[in-house]
Order: sequence, then C-alpha cells, then structure tokens
Amino acid sequence: MKYIKIMKEIDQRIVAGKLNPGTKLPSIRALSDKLKCSRNTIIKAYQEMENKHIIYAVPKSGYYLVEGYRPATKEKQQIDFLSAGPDKQIMPYRDFQHCINQAIEIYKEEMFTYSEIQGLHSLRVQLANHLQDLQVFTVPERIYVVSGSQQALDLFVSLPFPNGKNNICLEQPTHAGFIESARLKNADTFGVEVTRSGIDFQRLEDIFKHNNIKFFYTVPRFHNPTGHSYTNVEKKKIVELAQKYDVYIIEDDYMGDLDLDIKKDPMFAYDTSGRVIYTKSFSKVMLPGLRLGLTVIPEEMRGTFLRAKFAADLHTPVLTQGALEVYLKSGMFHTHIQKMRRIYSNKGSLLQEAYKRYLPPSTSYSGSVSGFYSTIELPHQLKAKRLIEHLKKKDVYLADARKMYLPEFKKENILRLSISQVDDSSINIGVQKIADGILELFKRRNL
Repeated sequence: MKYIKIMKEIDQRIVAGKLNPGTKLPSIRALSDKLKCSRNTIIKAYQEMENKHIIYAVPKSGYYLVEGYRPATKEKQQIDFLSAGPDKQIMPYRDFQHCINQAIEIYKEEMFTYSEIQGLHSLRVQLANHLQDLQVFTVPERIYVVSGSQQALDLFVSLPFPNGKNNICLEQPTHAGFIESARLKNADTFGVEVTRSGIDFQRLEDIFKHNNIKFFYTVPRFHNPTGHSYTNVEKKKIVELAQKYDVYIIEDDYMGDLDLDIKKDPMFAYDTSGRVIYTKSFSKVMLPGLRLGLTVIPEEMRGTFLRAKFAADLHTPVLTQGALEVYLKSGMFHTHIQKMRRIYSNKGSLLQEAYKRYLPPSTSYSGSVSGFYSTIELPHQLKAKRLIEHLKKKDVYLADARKMYLPEFKKENILRLSISQVDDSSINIGVQKIADGILELFKRRNL
C-alpha cells in the first residue's frame, strides 16, 4: 500500500538524520508534492503514525515527531521478554488525557484538594459496576481505592486481622513486590509450591492447620510468574480450607480483566462472609504510571485499614481517580479491554506454539493463552543467570525468577518471560534463540 511506503520513507529519513525527534514534519501538501502522491495517501500515513504514537498533531501547527522515537532496524533486532508493563504502543494515554480534562471540567477545584481516604464515592460506584463483569458483586462502601494494588498488599502484611493470627502463607514462586514487603516487615512466611499441575492441597491444608496463618496470598488467574490459573473447583476448595481453619485469603486478581472465559469465577464469588479480600490493579492492563488499584475488604477491618491508608498517603491522588471514573463511565475501558484480550490471547497462543516447536526436551514450560507471564524451567545443571547473560549478546532479554522465591524455595534455573512488549513476529524468533542458547551452553559444558 502506498501509505506504508510513505511511513517507511519517513523512517529512512529519521535513520539518516534528516528528521530529528521533536521536530516538525513536512506539511501534507509539501510532502505530497515532494513524493508525487495524493494528499489522502499522506493523511493516511500520518494518521497511522499518530495511532502508533510515532508522531503527534498540534492544532493549527502540524505534525511533530515524538521524542525518543527511533525506527527498528533489521541489523539489530532486540527482543524484550524482560519488560512486564503493557505495550507502550497500545497504552490508552490519549483517551485518558481526554478523561483527565473532562474530570477537571466536571469537578474543577475538587480535583486538587484533600479527599476521602477511602476514595471518591462516585468512582467507587463505577468500580462496583465494573467489578460485576468480573463476577465480584459488592457495594461501594466495601471498595477502597489504593495507590496501586501493591499498596494494599503492603498494608495487609502488617495489619492485624480479625482472626488474631500472625503468619502468612504464600504461593511459590510469587510476585516479588509482595515477598519484599513481607521481608522488610519481618513477617513469618510459609510457602506452598505452584507447579504446572497446580497447587499441593495437602501441603496447603497442613500449613493452614498448624501454623497460625493470618492470610493466604494467592494470584489465582494468570499467576505471576508462571501464568497458571486455578479451575473453579480448585478455587472453591481453597476457600473451603480457609473457612475450615479460620484463614483469610488475599486474592490478587491483577489481570482478571484479560480472562476470555466468562465462566471463570474469582475466589470472592465462593465466599460471602468477607473472608476473601479481593484486590485488583489497573497497571498491567492500562497505564502503570497511574498507580491505581482497589481492594474489597470486610466491614470489621474498615477502621484498621483506613488508619493504615491515612498513615501511608492520606489518600490516592484525586485527579487520576476522577479521570478513571470518566474512563469507566464512558465505556472507553470496556473497548480498551476487548482490544487487549485479543492482542494478548494471540501473543499467548504464539508463545505456547513456539515453546512446543523449539524448546529442547530437557526443559519444561508454563503459561496460558491469556495473560502475559510464563516460565521456562531449565535443566538443573544450567543456571538461568548464565543463559540470560549469553542471550544478551544476541539481543534477547529475559529475567530469572530468583527474587520471586522465599529463601528456602529458591531456584536458580527458572526463566521468567513476559510477552507484553514483544511484537508477534518476534515471539518465534525469540524462543528459537532461547532454545539455541540452551543447546550452545550445553555443548560448552561437554567440550
């Protein structure tokens, strides 16, 4: 198509230094005359580049090149399985910019004053409606807006719970931020391993029964880092064990929005007593820099949680709360999530197919066709750190999972992959390079 040739021509000019980041692009008329093509072709090219956040329009001025943009070159293709935030190309920041402006217009000076510790009531009403799509049925009075779900998790580590217990049970491996919170607050922790086949229920029951467990921290959908999801039967069984042994559950549903299976329920749906404390983030599916999340907690914990929240930050920034309210109410979030589900389910399928095709039999892997985390378990003789350094030289970037384990569970042969910022066309290539790297390091050992 002609407009694609125009986009490539502009990329070539950037690489050649004829166009620099932040500078104004030629006008539609000027570029049309220079390249001898129709104005509609130039308009189409500019629109596509604006959609990809390569350029931006300034009313009555023209188009400008985004700061920091550099075209990808074939000579050195970097494949980033390391970064875990949403793809920058599909972040809805322009829509959210509009919502910020709308929030200021609606609420005016209220957006810049001190506010409710629990969060804007009007936002909590919208959040209650939104949660129904995730099979979380609650009222605004039980919803607490937090500065990213990590804030809620950090507060729960040290908060007293109604069961009067002190210790924490957590999956292994799990979210590194939660492990760090537990470590810094000297919490006594008990780990239960999550494998490709799920959780060890006998070990979980034994921990609940004998170790004075305050709460069990779990990521039941698209587990970080394995990508594993529990079945409804497994979730119900975990809730029943918690009820039996008077244990609370912190359900971290940070990527529940990406679940394509509408029949999958959260653990919250299997408990009406308030024993399951639901938390959710907007970071991984939307804009990480917003630092917005929520938690749904029982009435008997209201006072202690609000005091802890007040001590932490008084309240979550009001401007972003107001903008999120507009974003949810307008239907923009629903449209964005539908797009994200298609993108990540496709990426997940490509990754699983590539694993099957390229990884040597001496490895095993986890993950799903939704979400964007997975792990590769290397043979025990091969440390993940060594393979990571080897693959850096081939412009493939990954992380190991050491920080996601308690000391007694630590493994040094686990790679964590995120596909969130990897082009579809690069997934096969990246996995093939990982497989080649594994074989190359084994050959060196055998020389």
